[in-house]
Amino acid sequence: MFSEISLHILDIVENSIKAGADFIEINIQVHTDTKRIRVEIKDNGCGMSEEQVKACENPFFTSRTTRKVGLGIPFLKQSAECTGGSFSIRSAVGQGTDITAEYCMDHIDCIPIGDINATVYSLVMMNQGLDFCYQYQVDGRQFVFDTKEIRETIGDIPFDTPEISSFIKDFLNENKKEVDDGSIF
Repeated sequence: MFSEISLHILDIVENSIKAGADFIEINIQVHTDTKRIRVEIKDNGCGMSEEQVKACENPFFTSRTTRKVGLGIPFLKQSAECTGGSFSIRSAVGQGTDITAEYCMDHIDCIPIGDINATVYSLVMMNQGLDFCYQYQVDGRQFVFDTKEIRETIGDIPFDTPEISSFIKDFLNENKKEVDDGSIF
């Protein structure tokens, strides 16, 4: 199992990319009053059949041919549910997949969100042909990072151009700090 929620997100998004998604949404909501962290990852990939959705929570099921186990979804489900939280997955062939995990922050087994900015930044830099929309919210304060909006502003300049890369990193860090006051969840 991963030691941070951000690493679970990285793993699930990698699944989305392998499923042919070209648009992926990552939404994180922290509610300090109810002590909940809600993570949602949506994609427009190839989706899964009902049978695949049922089977994907089993660690001994994978659609990969390179190995016989698929641990990403089962580990995410376990990490959320062991805190008293919940897990759900909705998918349809040709329509993409929507995964939601909710954590109870005050449970001893709740792992931290971790360095979500580094995760989002890495995903964007390593997958420049894809679009990401990342929303981070704490108690109603939020910011949205949308690569489509950035592309509209910068045109064809690659994200890994030093000035653009630096802008993205600074944007993520400054806005997260403004939303959560530097708190660690």
